[in-house]
Amino acid sequence: MLIGVPKEIKVHEYRAGMTPASVREAVHHGHEVLVQTRTGAGIGATDEDYRAAGARICDSAEEIFDKAEMIVKVKEPQAAERAMLRPGQVLFTYLHLAPDPDQTRDLVESGAVCIAYETVTGPNGSLPLLAPMSQVAGRMSIQAAAHCLEKEQDGMGILLGGVPGVKPARVCILGGGVVGENAAAMAIGMGADVVILERSAPKMIELTRTFGNAVKTVYSTRQSVEEEVLEADAVIGGVLIPGAAAPKLISREMIRAMKPGSVLVDVAIDQGGCAETSLPTTHSEPTYIVDEVVHYCVANMPGAVARTSTYALNNATMPFMLALADKGWKKALAEDPNLLAGLNVCEGKVTYKAVADDLGYDYADPASFVES
Repeated sequence: MLIGVPKEIKVHEYRAGMTPASVREAVHHGHEVLVQTRTGAGIGATDEDYRAAGARICDSAEEIFDKAEMIVKVKEPQAAERAMLRPGQVLFTYLHLAPDPDQTRDLVESGAVCIAYETVTGPNGSLPLLAPMSQVAGRMSIQAAAHCLEKEQDGMGILLGGVPGVKPARVCILGGGVVGENAAAMAIGMGADVVILERSAPKMIELTRTFGNAVKTVYSTRQSVEEEVLEADAVIGGVLIPGAAAPKLISREMIRAMKPGSVLVDVAIDQGGCAETSLPTTHSEPTYIVDEVVHYCVANMPGAVARTSTYALNNATMPFMLALADKGWKKALAEDPNLLAGLNVCEGKVTYKAVADDLGYDYADPASFVES
């Protein structure tokens, strides 16, 4: 298969769809890989590194999209990239379609086969291609919160971990999944007072076993969310419904009632955000203020640590990428229901139910595209 890796063009996105090591594996499997020049600049990989791995370097994204049978990226295709997709071409990347009707429409109209990292499943309902970036984002969320609490950033001017004689900041984490667990680990390590709101009793038991008395777990209800959010100095939004828009757990009225100078880091912004006041931001302008609450809503947080993020992501995506290349998308999806769960748009149809429901499309069973 001819695999194409264009340079990411989203604002301040430095990750790469494939590392030189991933290219080498693909070439070893008998595939050809086209990589756009300077794709690896943000992760410390040169064009020569990719050439040494067996890739052919192309000057333009247009050449990549024109020739490649499968496009491997990191972030959702931007409008200019979506315009270059063609019927039957495989797109393998993060999509996050539910809060993005424009992208969904363009992908449907393209006729391409669009497989989303974030809905590929694993054992026990896990999300193995989302997990590495959730780990990174969860850990980064505490760094971001600590920075935003500084007075210079319009925060309330407190140190996350406090000092002897001065109490630490209270951090409220919404959701005890991968984001929440990693955020808690960082916040506890920095000495914060941490509470996690979660609805799964087994997960709360697991969190207690992991962190002991260093974290408080609270069953998530409308009342408990309101109480804990209003008490918090920093709120981390880590809730997720796979493939669907994030639930709006924090109302505009709650934001208005939060402490002046408190911080909301909405990691769920890729799926629309968990607060009614959340809007996507970029690394160049990461924050804005609503009712004296600092909102940090960067939609590609892991892009700031591009090298770590790219290698962690490739460790997870490479087996699936090789399966698609080795077998072709129909056979690969037919043989692996976990990979089939990643099919979001196929040949003009929406094939992920949560996306279809959220955006008003007719749902097409993904199995119907691979049964033959």
